[in-house]
Amino acid sequence: MDALADLRRRIDILNRVGLALSSESNPRLLVEQILQGAMEITRADGGTVYEAVEDRLRFEIIHNQSMGIHAGVSGLRPVPLPDVPLHTAGGSENHASVVAHCVLTGTTVNIPDAYAAPGFDFTGTKAFDTKTGYRTTSVLVVPMRDHEGQITGALQLINARDAGGGSVAFPFDDQVLVESLASQAATARTKHRLIEDQKRLFESFIQLIATAIDEKSPYTGGHCRRVPELTMLLAEAAAQVPGSGIEGFAMGEHDRYELRIAAWLHDCGKITTPEWVMDKATKLSAIHDRIELVATRFAAAAAQDPLRAKQLADDLAFLRRCNTGGEFMRPEDQARIRAISVRTWTGLDGAEQALLTADEVENLCIAKGTLLPREREVINHHIVATIKMLESLPFPRHLKRVPEFAGGHHERMDGKGYPKQLTRAQMSVQARIMGIADIFEALTAGDRPYKKAMTLTQALAILGRMKLDGHVDPDLFDVFIRRRVYLDYAKRFLRPEQIDPVDEAAIPGYVP
Repeated sequence: MDALADLRRRIDILNRVGLALSSESNPRLLVEQILQGAMEITRADGGTVYEAVEDRLRFEIIHNQSMGIHAGVSGLRPVPLPDVPLHTAGGSENHASVVAHCVLTGTTVNIPDAYAAPGFDFTGTKAFDTKTGYRTTSVLVVPMRDHEGQITGALQLINARDAGGGSVAFPFDDQVLVESLASQAATARTKHRLIEDQKRLFESFIQLIATAIDEKSPYTGGHCRRVPELTMLLAEAAAQVPGSGIEGFAMGEHDRYELRIAAWLHDCGKITTPEWVMDKATKLSAIHDRIELVATRFAAAAAQDPLRAKQLADDLAFLRRCNTGGEFMRPEDQARIRAISVRTWTGLDGAEQALLTADEVENLCIAKGTLLPREREVINHHIVATIKMLESLPFPRHLKRVPEFAGGHHERMDGKGYPKQLTRAQMSVQARIMGIADIFEALTAGDRPYKKAMTLTQALAILGRMKLDGHVDPDLFDVFIRRRVYLDYAKRFLRPEQIDPVDEAAIPGYVP
């Protein structure tokens, strides 16, 4: 082969490696391609990549053409060789090993003949040659130094060959090219490690925020951790069962990651919600449960008028029941509270006062749950805060939709949700998925003080009515039932007594 043809050959190899640097997303496969490129440029028979791990060098990849060895990364098996220590048992540097010496000193070692190399111990190499009939001759070991100057391992080539196939020493020109390739391999590996470290830090910070929100309120603990799990279960099911409204919905690796991040952040705005609202376990809760103040008044009134003691005791027991909240309050119960409120007692100042204040009456007459409309607005503001916080972050391209996914889980299909009154057509499938996950988790949660944890039958009945009412996505609701997503979730997160037999034919809005 003439010099021009050999130059073209080298350029073609370098171009191929360059393309791999920009197209290969797996750093280990990229390192393997760089090793193969180095072997082709030098016509080396064998090549090895070592990775520096603490105080040793681990065999990452090993190739040998004439012996048919191909192990590590894309090979059929891992490299079955022990690590090379960088220090001896006595603590001194291991310069007897040529690859350890290369890493310890950061210098390239180019040996024309391993059997005549002073200063290095090739006992293991010679024993391998004796056992297999192989003959190790030329050896080139290059440190893998990344863009920060850190040595992350070593690239070793053995038995360079000339154009005719004869064994030769590695020429200096080839050594320079291999040093460049080794540096590219180290940089690719370091870049991937930095990206993975940043990714782990980002995810850990997100989970830290979610944990802080759950810890902020003992009554919603676990919500921010459970919603992502249910979200992903439903998303995977929806991707496998295309139907009206979700045609073309797919879940690639990046899609899954983006949705999971959004699910973890879906309630990040709750960090701005006052504890006295978030933790309002009873209707009269403020800094403390004011039902005890009411009880004190009733006790004083009973002492002042013993003839009223029994009635007052009955009324107080009734008020305690009303104070706990619930899914529905009868109008006649609200009327009884107002009737009680007009009764009086004599205060310590001798003045006649109402048994219940106007604020207490308003709170005790809350028809659903424990929150007044203005308090519910404070709670609902968390989604506005969530959107504002997330839209202020410079998300990279593959996470650009996180604010929309996370910010839409309180919208309704009929446009009556909040905060933007979006309709189904204006929402992504992912946001609609998170809406169902958020609702079902809340219905079945066992850590809410104002209600009992619902069974599957109870929760699915409410969810079905919400479908009929235009609250949740009808197609995703059908997937949720048909693919038994609710049951997969229940087995992982619900108490055994909540997992009752479900008659799917009886679920409102569902046709088996």
